[in-house]
Amino acid sequence: MRLLIVEDDKKVGRFLQRGLEEEHYAVDLVRSGSDGFYYARVNEYDVIILDIMLPGMDGLTICRELRQKSVLTPIIMLTALNSIEDKIIGLSEGADDYLAKPFSFEELLARIRALMRRSQDYKTRSLTAGDLELDPFKREVTLKGKPVDLTGKEYSMLEYLLRNKGRVMSPAKIIEHVWGRDDVHDRNILNVYINRLRKKIDRPAGKNLIRTVRGYGYKIENNHES
Repeated sequence: MRLLIVEDDKKVGRFLQRGLEEEHYAVDLVRSGSDGFYYARVNEYDVIILDIMLPGMDGLTICRELRQKSVLTPIIMLTALNSIEDKIIGLSEGADDYLAKPFSFEELLARIRALMRRSQDYKTRSLTAGDLELDPFKREVTLKGKPVDLTGKEYSMLEYLLRNKGRVMSPAKIIEHVWGRDDVHDRNILNVYINRLRKKIDRPAGKNLIRTVRGYGYKIENNHES
């Protein structure tokens, strides 16, 4: 899953980025409102974590203009302001949740996961392809009822392909969603992870669930015949 943090406080921003990356999220961090607005419009994110007080463009304006442009990515507003009126203003501008500073990292994680559950793309309890099943809330993968041991990046890649089942996902899109912007420069790394997934999933399944579409990318078929 890919997140955007818009936070001008360098210490807070880096703390959040490191913590979320340790939870196997791909994270983009920007420190100005104008950069945050640009990133949110041109990239695909699962959740945006948005501070209110920002240089260049404040968080409330960003939130309002994103909604006006039909960007419906869930947004968590961060602020030092904690009055009921401030919360009402933030939510009325289109935010999905509101977290007052200081807050615990565990609470932020819980709110991110709650937003994902409420988001339309996350209504399905589990993601399946043939005998393969992925539970996004337990972060567990099973094949023919037996657990599959995946690394964080392997899990993120498989979840992304399953959420886009039947669609060809380009190497650039997979890299961007799993690793984040500019974290991976060599697409050979993607091939390594695809091969790892195939060893752990395709071979035990006895069929090719992860297909290569030459010249375009990879997909998991809706039709699971080998």
